[in-house]
Amino acid sequence: MKRIEEAKAFIQARTDHFDPACAVILGSGLGNFANSIQVDYVLPYSEIPHFKPCNVAGHAGNLVFGRVGSVRVVCQQGRFHFYEGHAREDLIFPVRVMAALGAKALVVTNAAGGINSSFKVGDMMVIRDHINHMGTNPLIGENEDALGPRFQDMTYAYPENLRTLLYAEAKKLEITLKEGVYLAVTGPCYETPAEIRMYRLWGADAVGMSTVPEVIAANHCGLKVLGISCITNAAAGMEDKPLDHKEVQEVTARLAQQFEKLVHHWIQAWAKTSN
Repeated sequence: MKRIEEAKAFIQARTDHFDPACAVILGSGLGNFANSIQVDYVLPYSEIPHFKPCNVAGHAGNLVFGRVGSVRVVCQQGRFHFYEGHAREDLIFPVRVMAALGAKALVVTNAAGGINSSFKVGDMMVIRDHINHMGTNPLIGENEDALGPRFQDMTYAYPENLRTLLYAEAKKLEITLKEGVYLAVTGPCYETPAEIRMYRLWGADAVGMSTVPEVIAANHCGLKVLGISCITNAAAGMEDKPLDHKEVQEVTARLAQQFEKLVHHWIQAWAKTSN
Protein backbone atom coordinates (compact mmCIF):
# COMPACT_ATOMS: atom_id res chain seq x y z
CA MET A 1 0.00 0.00 0.00
CA LYS A 2 2.89 2.35 0.68
CA ARG A 3 4.01 2.25 -2.96
CA ILE A 4 0.46 2.88 -4.15
CA GLU A 5 0.07 5.85 -1.82
CA GLU A 6 3.40 7.32 -2.93
CA ALA A 7 2.46 7.07 -6.62
CA LYS A 8 -1.01 8.45 -5.88
CA ALA A 9 0.39 11.44 -3.97
CA PHE A 10 2.84 12.23 -6.78
CA ILE A 11 0.14 12.03 -9.46
CA GLN A 12 -2.31 14.14 -7.49
CA ALA A 13 0.33 16.81 -6.96
CA ARG A 14 1.06 16.90 -10.70
CA THR A 15 -2.58 16.83 -11.85
CA ASP A 16 -4.28 19.15 -9.36
CA HIS A 17 -5.93 16.14 -7.66
CA PHE A 18 -7.54 14.86 -10.89
CA ASP A 19 -10.10 12.20 -9.91
CA PRO A 20 -10.97 9.91 -12.85
CA ALA A 21 -14.28 8.09 -12.97
CA CYS A 22 -13.12 5.59 -15.60
CA ALA A 23 -9.74 4.05 -16.43
CA VAL A 24 -8.71 2.71 -19.84
CA ILE A 25 -5.81 0.34 -20.57
CA LEU A 26 -4.70 0.61 -24.18
CA GLY A 27 -3.31 -2.50 -25.84
CA SER A 28 -0.80 -2.93 -28.66
CA GLY A 29 -1.29 -0.30 -31.35
CA LEU A 30 -4.31 1.26 -29.58
CA GLY A 31 -2.43 3.99 -27.73
CA ASN A 32 -3.70 6.77 -29.99
CA PHE A 33 -7.02 6.57 -28.18
CA ALA A 34 -5.38 8.70 -25.48
CA ASN A 35 -4.90 11.46 -28.06
CA SER A 36 -8.60 11.37 -28.97
CA ILE A 37 -9.74 12.58 -25.55
CA GLN A 38 -9.60 16.16 -24.28
CA VAL A 39 -6.18 15.87 -22.65
CA ASP A 40 -5.46 17.72 -19.41
CA TYR A 41 -2.25 16.07 -18.17
CA VAL A 42 0.32 13.59 -19.50
CA LEU A 43 2.70 11.88 -17.06
CA PRO A 44 5.42 9.58 -18.46
CA TYR A 45 5.83 6.36 -16.50
CA SER A 46 9.50 7.26 -16.03
CA GLU A 47 8.46 10.15 -13.77
CA ILE A 48 5.93 8.30 -11.60
CA PRO A 49 7.27 6.58 -8.47
CA HIS A 50 7.40 2.77 -8.74
CA PHE A 51 6.16 2.63 -12.37
CA LYS A 52 8.31 0.48 -14.63
CA PRO A 53 9.42 1.43 -18.16
CA CYS A 54 7.38 0.29 -21.17
CA ASN A 55 9.61 -1.47 -23.70
CA VAL A 56 7.27 -2.91 -26.35
CA ALA A 57 6.57 -1.31 -29.74
CA GLY A 58 3.09 0.22 -29.78
CA HIS A 59 3.15 1.07 -26.05
CA ALA A 60 4.08 4.71 -25.39
CA GLY A 61 4.43 4.58 -21.61
CA ASN A 62 2.26 7.45 -20.31
CA LEU A 63 -0.63 8.02 -17.96
CA VAL A 64 -2.93 10.43 -19.80
CA PHE A 65 -5.60 12.33 -17.86
CA GLY A 66 -8.49 14.06 -19.57
CA ARG A 67 -12.15 13.96 -20.50
CA VAL A 68 -14.50 12.11 -22.80
CA GLY A 69 -17.36 14.58 -22.98
CA SER A 70 -17.82 15.50 -19.34
CA VAL A 71 -16.45 12.19 -18.01
CA ARG A 72 -13.04 12.30 -16.34
CA VAL A 73 -10.80 9.47 -17.53
CA VAL A 74 -7.27 8.20 -17.11
CA CYS A 75 -5.63 6.21 -19.91
CA GLN A 76 -2.78 3.79 -19.40
CA GLN A 77 -1.05 4.41 -22.72
CA GLY A 78 1.04 1.27 -22.81
CA ARG A 79 0.91 -1.76 -20.53
CA PHE A 80 3.41 -4.10 -18.94
CA HIS A 81 3.74 -7.78 -19.86
CA PHE A 82 5.06 -10.84 -18.03
CA TYR A 83 7.41 -11.57 -20.93
CA GLU A 84 9.28 -8.33 -20.24
CA GLY A 85 10.40 -9.84 -16.94
CA HIS A 86 8.26 -7.68 -14.67
CA ALA A 87 7.30 -8.92 -11.21
CA ARG A 88 3.62 -9.72 -10.64
CA GLU A 89 3.07 -6.70 -8.39
CA ASP A 90 4.64 -4.35 -10.98
CA LEU A 91 2.40 -5.68 -13.74
CA ILE A 92 -0.80 -4.71 -11.91
CA PHE A 93 0.55 -1.66 -10.09
CA PRO A 94 -1.02 0.88 -12.52
CA VAL A 95 -4.47 -0.69 -12.06
CA ARG A 96 -4.22 -0.34 -8.31
CA VAL A 97 -3.03 3.25 -8.60
CA MET A 98 -5.85 4.19 -10.99
CA ALA A 99 -8.36 2.66 -8.57
CA ALA A 100 -6.77 4.59 -5.70
CA LEU A 101 -7.17 7.80 -7.72
CA GLY A 102 -10.92 7.20 -7.83
CA ALA A 103 -11.70 5.13 -10.94
CA LYS A 104 -14.81 2.95 -10.62
CA ALA A 105 -14.70 1.19 -14.00
CA LEU A 106 -11.92 -0.15 -16.21
CA VAL A 107 -11.99 -0.57 -19.98
CA VAL A 108 -9.24 -3.05 -20.79
CA THR A 109 -8.22 -3.56 -24.41
CA ASN A 110 -5.81 -5.76 -26.30
CA ALA A 111 -4.72 -7.04 -29.67
CA ALA A 112 -5.46 -10.75 -29.95
CA GLY A 113 -5.20 -13.71 -32.27
CA GLY A 114 -8.50 -15.14 -33.44
CA ILE A 115 -9.11 -18.80 -32.57
CA ASN A 116 -12.81 -18.90 -33.37
CA SER A 117 -13.07 -19.72 -37.08
CA SER A 118 -15.99 -17.29 -37.49
CA PHE A 119 -13.75 -14.35 -36.53
CA LYS A 120 -11.91 -12.37 -39.15
CA VAL A 121 -9.03 -9.92 -38.92
CA GLY A 122 -10.39 -6.51 -37.95
CA ASP A 123 -13.22 -7.82 -35.76
CA MET A 124 -13.72 -6.50 -32.23
CA MET A 125 -14.53 -9.13 -29.62
CA VAL A 126 -16.27 -8.27 -26.36
CA ILE A 127 -14.68 -10.41 -23.65
CA ARG A 128 -17.34 -12.49 -21.90
CA ASP A 129 -14.90 -14.52 -19.78
CA HIS A 130 -11.26 -15.51 -19.72
CA ILE A 131 -8.93 -18.46 -19.24
CA ASN A 132 -5.72 -17.81 -17.32
CA HIS A 133 -3.08 -20.02 -18.96
CA MET A 134 -0.15 -17.87 -17.80
CA GLY A 135 0.89 -20.31 -15.10
CA THR A 136 0.77 -17.62 -12.44
CA ASN A 137 -1.59 -15.18 -10.74
CA PRO A 138 -0.93 -11.52 -9.81
CA LEU A 139 -2.49 -12.01 -6.37
CA ILE A 140 0.07 -14.62 -5.27
CA GLY A 141 1.87 -13.52 -2.12
CA GLU A 142 0.75 -11.61 0.95
CA ASN A 143 -2.75 -10.22 0.44
CA GLU A 144 -3.38 -6.48 0.64
CA ASP A 145 -6.53 -6.62 2.77
CA ALA A 146 -7.15 -2.91 2.22
CA LEU A 147 -7.53 -3.64 -1.52
CA GLY A 148 -9.60 -6.79 -1.53
CA PRO A 149 -10.17 -10.32 -0.19
CA ARG A 150 -7.62 -13.12 -0.01
CA PHE A 151 -9.76 -15.34 -2.25
CA GLN A 152 -11.24 -13.21 -5.02
CA ASP A 153 -14.40 -14.47 -6.74
CA MET A 154 -14.14 -14.21 -10.54
CA THR A 155 -17.63 -15.37 -11.50
CA TYR A 156 -18.61 -11.90 -12.69
CA ALA A 157 -15.21 -10.67 -13.87
CA TYR A 158 -16.83 -9.00 -16.91
CA PRO A 159 -20.27 -7.77 -15.76
CA GLU A 160 -23.08 -8.44 -18.22
CA ASN A 161 -24.60 -4.97 -17.80
CA LEU A 162 -21.42 -3.31 -19.07
CA ARG A 163 -21.36 -5.60 -22.11
CA THR A 164 -25.04 -4.98 -22.79
CA LEU A 165 -24.41 -1.25 -22.74
CA LEU A 166 -21.56 -1.66 -25.24
CA TYR A 167 -23.82 -3.59 -27.62
CA ALA A 168 -26.43 -0.84 -27.40
CA GLU A 169 -23.88 1.82 -28.30
CA ALA A 170 -22.42 -0.33 -31.09
CA LYS A 171 -25.88 -0.73 -32.60
CA LYS A 172 -26.34 3.05 -32.68
CA LEU A 173 -23.00 3.37 -34.47
CA GLU A 174 -23.72 0.42 -36.80
CA ILE A 175 -20.64 -1.41 -35.52
CA THR A 176 -20.75 -5.21 -35.47
CA LEU A 177 -19.23 -6.88 -32.42
CA LYS A 178 -18.26 -10.46 -31.67
CA GLU A 179 -18.24 -11.97 -28.18
CA GLY A 180 -16.09 -14.67 -26.68
CA VAL A 181 -13.58 -16.06 -24.23
CA TYR A 182 -10.05 -14.62 -24.12
CA LEU A 183 -7.18 -16.94 -23.23
CA ALA A 184 -3.97 -15.43 -21.84
CA VAL A 185 -0.46 -16.85 -22.24
CA THR A 186 2.82 -15.35 -21.05
CA GLY A 187 4.57 -15.12 -24.43
CA PRO A 188 6.73 -13.75 -25.91
CA CYS A 189 6.68 -16.46 -28.58
CA TYR A 190 3.44 -16.96 -30.44
CA GLU A 191 1.51 -20.17 -29.90
CA THR A 192 2.04 -23.37 -31.86
CA PRO A 193 -0.74 -24.76 -34.08
CA ALA A 194 -1.12 -27.67 -31.64
CA GLU A 195 -1.60 -25.27 -28.74
CA ILE A 196 -4.24 -23.36 -30.68
CA ARG A 197 -6.14 -26.60 -31.38
CA MET A 198 -6.06 -27.35 -27.65
CA TYR A 199 -7.23 -23.84 -26.70
CA ARG A 200 -10.14 -24.15 -29.12
CA LEU A 201 -11.21 -27.38 -27.39
CA TRP A 202 -11.07 -25.52 -24.07
CA GLY A 203 -13.56 -22.97 -25.38
CA ALA A 204 -11.22 -20.07 -26.13
CA ASP A 205 -12.15 -17.70 -28.96
CA ALA A 206 -9.06 -15.46 -28.90
CA VAL A 207 -5.55 -15.56 -27.45
CA GLY A 208 -3.10 -12.92 -26.26
CA MET A 209 -0.31 -12.08 -23.83
CA SER A 210 -1.97 -9.60 -21.48
CA THR A 211 -5.24 -8.44 -19.91
CA VAL A 212 -5.95 -11.27 -17.46
CA PRO A 213 -3.55 -10.05 -14.72
CA GLU A 214 -5.06 -6.56 -14.89
CA VAL A 215 -8.63 -7.91 -14.85
CA ILE A 216 -7.87 -10.03 -11.79
CA ALA A 217 -6.35 -7.01 -10.02
CA ALA A 218 -9.25 -4.79 -11.05
CA ASN A 219 -11.82 -7.22 -9.66
CA HIS A 220 -9.76 -7.55 -6.48
CA CYS A 221 -9.91 -3.80 -5.83
CA GLY A 222 -13.54 -3.34 -6.83
CA LEU A 223 -13.34 -1.99 -10.39
CA LYS A 224 -16.04 -3.04 -12.86
CA VAL A 225 -14.44 -4.31 -16.07
CA LEU A 226 -15.30 -4.07 -19.75
CA GLY A 227 -12.91 -6.00 -22.00
CA ILE A 228 -12.43 -5.55 -25.75
CA SER A 229 -10.09 -7.59 -27.97
CA CYS A 230 -9.14 -6.38 -31.43
CA ILE A 231 -8.62 -9.45 -33.60
CA THR A 232 -5.42 -8.58 -35.43
CA ASN A 233 -4.48 -11.96 -36.89
CA ALA A 234 -5.64 -15.52 -37.22
CA ALA A 235 -4.00 -17.68 -34.57
CA ALA A 236 -1.16 -20.05 -35.46
CA GLY A 237 -2.04 -22.81 -37.90
CA MET A 238 -5.25 -21.19 -39.12
CA GLU A 239 -3.55 -19.53 -42.09
CA ASP A 240 -0.48 -20.56 -44.03
CA LYS A 241 1.76 -17.67 -42.96
CA PRO A 242 3.94 -16.72 -39.97
CA LEU A 243 2.81 -14.29 -37.26
CA ASP A 244 4.56 -10.99 -36.53
CA HIS A 245 4.05 -7.95 -34.28
CA LYS A 246 4.17 -5.50 -37.20
CA GLU A 247 0.95 -6.98 -38.58
CA VAL A 248 -0.69 -6.47 -35.17
CA GLN A 249 0.17 -2.77 -35.19
CA GLU A 250 -1.02 -2.31 -38.79
CA VAL A 251 -4.44 -3.85 -38.08
CA THR A 252 -5.01 -1.87 -34.88
CA ALA A 253 -4.11 1.32 -36.76
CA ARG A 254 -6.87 0.53 -39.28
CA LEU A 255 -9.34 -0.14 -36.46
CA ALA A 256 -8.44 2.96 -34.47
CA GLN A 257 -11.20 5.31 -35.60
CA GLN A 258 -14.01 2.81 -35.10
CA PHE A 259 -12.57 1.65 -31.78
CA GLU A 260 -12.18 5.21 -30.47
CA LYS A 261 -15.73 6.17 -31.43
CA LEU A 262 -17.21 3.09 -29.75
CA VAL A 263 -15.28 3.51 -26.49
CA HIS A 264 -16.07 7.25 -26.37
CA HIS A 265 -19.79 6.47 -26.67
CA TRP A 266 -19.64 3.68 -24.10
CA ILE A 267 -17.84 5.81 -21.50
CA GLN A 268 -20.44 8.56 -21.74
CA ALA A 269 -23.33 6.08 -21.62
CA TRP A 270 -21.76 4.26 -18.64
CA ALA A 271 -21.33 7.53 -16.74
CA LYS A 272 -25.05 8.24 -17.11
CA THR A 273 -26.04 4.82 -15.79
CA SER A 274 -23.52 4.81 -12.93
CA ASN A 275 -24.68 8.11 -11.39
